[in-house]
Amino acid sequence: MNRALLALLIVGALSAAAGAQRSDLIVEAPPSLEPVARRIREMDPMPLAMGLQAAGLPVPARARIVLVPADDPIIRRIPEWIVGFASGTEDVVIFPSRIGSYPYGSIESVVRHEIVHLAVNTRAGGRPLPRWFHEGVAVTVESGWGSRDQMWLLLAAFERPSMADLGRLFASKAYPDTAQAYLLSAALVDDVRRRHGSASPGGIAAGVASGQTFENAFLAVTGEQVEDVAARAWAGHRRLTRVIPIVTRPEAVWTAILGLSALAFVFRIRRRRQQHRRWEEEEREENDAVARPEADGTTPDDQP
Repeated sequence: MNRALLALLIVGALSAAAGAQRSDLIVEAPPSLEPVARRIREMDPMPLAMGLQAAGLPVPARARIVLVPADDPIIRRIPEWIVGFASGTEDVVIFPSRIGSYPYGSIESVVRHEIVHLAVNTRAGGRPLPRWFHEGVAVTVESGWGSRDQMWLLLAAFERPSMADLGRLFASKAYPDTAQAYLLSAALVDDVRRRHGSASPGGIAAGVASGQTFENAFLAVTGEQVEDVAARAWAGHRRLTRVIPIVTRPEAVWTAILGLSALAFVFRIRRRRQQHRRWEEEEREENDAVARPEADGTTPDDQP
């Protein structure tokens, strides 16, 4: 069957499931990534369509997915933990060679995740939304929120982050920080959806599309401030350490908690070492940049 026709059939089923108009799905890939592109075209669109509908989000009218090979020069300019990104209401770029780390377990999960971003952008009318909201909605819609995520959150929530801390975690170039930011964001959005309705993300994005600030749209849908919801959501997941002993032996629980504490300590030490190495590398690069002109018999002020 012609690949373009197959893509149209798949996205046609996706649109029908969401009660929307017919969509267009375009997957562009070099020959080396054609098997990956075929997997995308063969994805079952129904679960994602149903997840978007439950979240009050539309199925994007058009999605153009570009697969970038590992030897493409653009990859060197993108942080290593980024496996893909969405732009606007139509475009997605994915780096298949990087797939495998949380929260992306497969090419299918990455595609679903990025299409949720397109849907959020569409519902918001292209207006900007906080990064945590985007990622929290994408994780809860694309993969749900299961026990694996909650166990990871036990590790992520040993400290008491604020919304400002969440912004800094997303801005970090270190993978453990960004993984923690994803988990905290998903827990926050999950709490909003459980307490204020599954479709509340779509209602908040629609409020922003109408001209409200994000804070006012969030308050209108939930009746709460973001900081208050975040504190409650993260505290609720921390209380899992009190619930777990009910269903398992105390010795095993405390062993798990001690293990998670040790992992948290190891991750913090690793992040500090990585940061120090980055600082040393940046300092060497600055010194080299100063030394090179002097070696040529010029000074930095002589350069054009």
